[in-house]
Amino acid sequence: MAESPFSEEEYAFLRHVRFGEPPKLVRPEERVELTETDPRRDRPEPAGDSTRWELRNGA
Repeated sequence: MAESPFSEEEYAFLRHVRFGEPPKLVRPEERVELTETDPRRDRPEPAGDSTRWELRNGA
């Protein structure tokens, strides 16, 4: 088996350099339920008035 080019401590240092400090852990009693209020992000914003699109598409 080939030996790793870095030790665990070196890998930990490289992760820290690349990603910085990890976020603090949230305790269960500090957690809150979130409600989605922003528009869906999986679909683009509608462009223009819907009646113009109907005219353009022959609807």
